Amino acid sequence: MDLTPRELEVIKLLASGCTYSQIAVRLGISAHTVACHIKNTYRKLDVHTAAAAVFRVVSLGRMS
Repeated sequence: MDLTPRELEVIKLLASGCTYSQIAVRLGISAHTVACHIKNTYRKLDVHTAAAAVFRVVSLGRMS
């Protein structure tokens, strides 16, 4: 898995229950950019849902 630091940060915020809009405000980016980071993360992890992405990141030991 080769997630960028920003992609990992977005997934961690998603796992904590933040919406795309909340993540965007926290990181100072647009909700569209958040969606792009999540889409790229799903592709890299070969998953189709937020829950699956979080599970994969946790199981790979990348969630602190």
